[in-house]
Amino acid sequence: MTLVFELMQIALTAAPWLLLGLVIAGLIKAWLPEHLLQRWMGGQGLGSVVRAAVIGMPLPLCSCGAIPTAIALHRGGAGRGPTTSFLISTPGVGVDSILLTSVLLGPLMAVVRVAGALITAVVTGLLVGLTREAETPALATPGGCCASSGCHEPHAEPVGLKAGLRYAFSDLLDDISAWMFAGLLLAGVLVTLVPPDTLANYSGGLLALALMAVVGIPLYICAAAATPVAAGLLLAGISPGMALVFLLAGPITSLATLAILRRELGNPALAVYLVSVLAMTVLLGWAFDVVLGMTGWNPVEQASDVQELLPVWLEWLALGGLALVAVRPVRRRLLGF
Repeated sequence: MTLVFELMQIALTAAPWLLLGLVIAGLIKAWLPEHLLQRWMGGQGLGSVVRAAVIGMPLPLCSCGAIPTAIALHRGGAGRGPTTSFLISTPGVGVDSILLTSVLLGPLMAVVRVAGALITAVVTGLLVGLTREAETPALATPGGCCASSGCHEPHAEPVGLKAGLRYAFSDLLDDISAWMFAGLLLAGVLVTLVPPDTLANYSGGLLALALMAVVGIPLYICAAAATPVAAGLLLAGISPGMALVFLLAGPITSLATLAILRRELGNPALAVYLVSVLAMTVLLGWAFDVVLGMTGWNPVEQASDVQELLPVWLEWLALGGLALVAVRPVRRRLLGF
């Protein structure tokens, strides 16, 4: 019963913010055309790499969903540096995961997560941009990387509000729903069965941070689903820096991403990409732990304060709505898609 209670508490806290994130994702899908992305991501310099990272952050795409978009943009004129930056920042954070991080881990963790994803994307993009251009093969979509039909190429023109919301509450929700449930379940198990400070002896230090990065890099988990898992790990005793490493390394890449990156940009680019992502996530996690140790800030206490903002009835309403639209036959009957 304790597990069910903890699971429901986490789900209720997350539901309104996930619902809001999906709505915002639908609006972005509806009104952001591809030709603007290609124009903003042109060139090879620092400005292009930074723009690509900033543009990619709010977009509603998971790791595998970002692959065909990034490669299509690259073949449409985007440089290899901006392409890499976009490929990291897009799945690393999104409007839904930022809102969830603010609620489950606190505003400080949300800000640091966004900043960490931005820094990792920019640094890695700049380094990959220095590698030799590889021959461009035919684009192959990685098999089995998405939960449903979420591996979409970018739309040429704005698709309209209705189509954007249909995308958010069908394709995108189908992509993340199974992972969200798994993430919530794992978070509930960690909070229930792992006493506080159990993992404290295994956290802290560069070796532990590197181990977390090595575990997270090949893992396929979307940014939203990674958030409750990180919250459960943090409550179980790992350091905030280790939680940050998991939040960065897990969503921003996967084995599918690595395979397509190697095929499209070549082995030197892949090697630079891996080393940069590993080094940057570990250094950011270490720096975060150092700063927290100096200031005494507690992200868990911040999260507790934020979780009390919304009334319980609204949380139940949002959770019920999400549960209904997550079931495809019910969604088709209610919404028509």
